[in-house]
Amino acid sequence: MITYLKGIITHKTPTFIVVEVNGVGYHVHISLNTYIKVEKLESVKILTQLIIREDSHTLYGFADEAERTLFLHLISVSGIGPSTAQLLLSSMQPDEVRAAVIGENDAAFGKVKGIGPKTAKRIILDLKDKLVKESGEAPLTILPQDNTIREEALSALVALGFSRIEVQKTLNKILKEQPAGTNVETLIKLALKHLS
Repeated sequence: MITYLKGIITHKTPTFIVVEVNGVGYHVHISLNTYIKVEKLESVKILTQLIIREDSHTLYGFADEAERTLFLHLISVSGIGPSTAQLLLSSMQPDEVRAAVIGENDAAFGKVKGIGPKTAKRIILDLKDKLVKESGEAPLTILPQDNTIREEALSALVALGFSRIEVQKTLNKILKEQPAGTNVETLIKLALKHLS
């Protein structure tokens, strides 16, 4: 198993890089998230996952362990192959994927090509427990009327520079304690007290 490569980047595109290690060039498929992190680098240590199929041995590369772990979770879902997982991680930040799964927000996957409503629901169903266990967050079902208020508050707080996962946890906690009668402004103010 090739766990990581450490070498010189001899070629880079938003979908793959070539890493030269001791005179051997390795073609490594990457997500847009990883490309942004390695774009200005000349040498790199990139975490990898080797996927072996009948007709190919393909290396996928990741800038950090969080993205690699999420990739492995995604390809464990029926109907999600490595290419689709890579596309998903190019369309969304790893934190956004986790937040969407934990928050059961299947609509968040709508912007990803090749992932329809059924697949989005399957991702949530298969991965929610695993991701909740990893993040230590208690699962919480949000009432439908809270969704719009919650999404607006989430967007506003992320725009202010807070981590999506942290905001998600905070909003879940507030809505659990005060499930009714909270408007967007109140929710943001309460969240800011918790996040500051």
